[in-house]
Amino acid sequence: MNKKMFCYQCEQTVSCAGCTGNAGVCGKKADTAKLQDELTGALIGLARSMDDTTMISQNTWRIIIEGLFTTVTNVSFDNTAIENMIQKVRAEKERLVPNCSNCQAPCGRTEEYDMQKLWNDDEDIRSLKSLILFGIRGMAAYAYHANVLNYEDTEVNQFFREALFKIGYEESVERLLPTVLKVGEINLKCMALLDKANTETYGTPEPIDVTLTVEKGPFIVVTGHDLKDLQLLLEQTEGKGINIYTHGEMLPAHAYPFLKKFSHLKGNFGTAWQNQQKEFDHLPAPILYTTNCLMPPKSSYADRVFTTEVVAFPGAVHIDEKKDFTPVIEKALELGGYKENQIFSGINGGTKVTTGFGHAAILSHANTVVDAVKSGATRHFFLVAGCDGAKPGRNYYTEFVKQTPSDSIVLTLACGKFRFNDLNLGEIGGLPRLMDMGQCNDAYGAIQVAVALADAFGCSVNELPLSFVLSWYEQKAVCILLTLLHLGIKNIRLGPSLPAFLSPNILNFLVENYGISPITTPEEDIKTLLNHNK
Repeated sequence: MNKKMFCYQCEQTVSCAGCTGNAGVCGKKADTAKLQDELTGALIGLARSMDDTTMISQNTWRIIIEGLFTTVTNVSFDNTAIENMIQKVRAEKERLVPNCSNCQAPCGRTEEYDMQKLWNDDEDIRSLKSLILFGIRGMAAYAYHANVLNYEDTEVNQFFREALFKIGYEESVERLLPTVLKVGEINLKCMALLDKANTETYGTPEPIDVTLTVEKGPFIVVTGHDLKDLQLLLEQTEGKGINIYTHGEMLPAHAYPFLKKFSHLKGNFGTAWQNQQKEFDHLPAPILYTTNCLMPPKSSYADRVFTTEVVAFPGAVHIDEKKDFTPVIEKALELGGYKENQIFSGINGGTKVTTGFGHAAILSHANTVVDAVKSGATRHFFLVAGCDGAKPGRNYYTEFVKQTPSDSIVLTLACGKFRFNDLNLGEIGGLPRLMDMGQCNDAYGAIQVAVALADAFGCSVNELPLSFVLSWYEQKAVCILLTLLHLGIKNIRLGPSLPAFLSPNILNFLVENYGISPITTPEEDIKTLLNHNK
């Protein structure tokens, strides 16, 4: 494959085939894509060097997790940062196997992997290995956030090594398929770990209304997913006359008791990630990126962009591991914010949104939910969840939710909810028909609710009046999809387009064995899904 670059890991890849020119649709330049491939190859080399005879440490696992997270879409556009990560991986490999670099008769066992071998492989092998690779990249994001809170899992860590080794090894389709599903199995454990880390650190999420109004005066917008960064920023800005507003996937932070006790955590600004270049245009406040999704900033706000953790962009001020947010605070005071209160709205005109309906909150009303189903007050549940994006066709999800029948409940999570989370769909039995369960990793909570309902009705999850209507964009959506497949969930609707990395044979396998199908129209899909469980 002789291209300037090759990347097809996100939903918006060119022609649903792959980005191969000077830059990707995400804004990543060709040389950055090649460095990400080099980093992945170095990680495979590190995995090859790890066995019972080497001194594997906690830091080894954290380097692998950080390296994988660095390659997730819209995380790092900074070549220097990626090169530094490559050197960190190579230094760790040298520590584990110091004699390999000076070996007079190299066996090749610990060599780095050339990703061109994967991109030029048999299409079915490439498809399965891509599912594994993109799945563990997404899972690494969740493991990283758990690690930040000092939570880790040995089985999760060891699987990263196993999966990387598989990607660099000659394997058959038959031997790769179980590993694909194992990504889903281990990701379930990883999401459970992060759920535990978040709730034990910040408390169990509670339903809360969040305003979209920005008060006058200095403020900071915090985007991404990292609750620890938000906590530290709240602590460092307390008493300084600076308000904090969440953006995108940080919205669910308002539901955590520990975080919402900060009176200057005021509300949510903006919608999903793909609108940031418009929403941040001339914003009189700094933006702190804690994780993806970062888009190349426009000149009108480039001086207000601050990154931390694995997020990086050339020229942006990066807050290092010391977590001194003074530059962000000083920028907020310098810019001064709005002169008067600004009343913003969601995509559909709503001036507030609700979040905090995690699995604990919903299951605390389990009897109400079960009784509503038995009485006929609730006919169906829809999980309409996943990533948002800029590609045309995503208004499908807005129309789908609008058209769901009044005797149905819509559960949602991740940033795709911004297409409809400001809608008022009314209530059933005192519960809102639209319930936001949290960030993308809170898919774990949705699974817990589904399993609990199945237990209550004495049936399987597939026999419940429950339908999965998913949107995807990047690699965290891939690992969540694989978790659902691991659990045997069938008849998932996926859109707005199917992944470019699914070969016809692998796609056919998923259709035949799991009933995965692309979205069509809201009207047709609602009709089909309502009839499915009759």
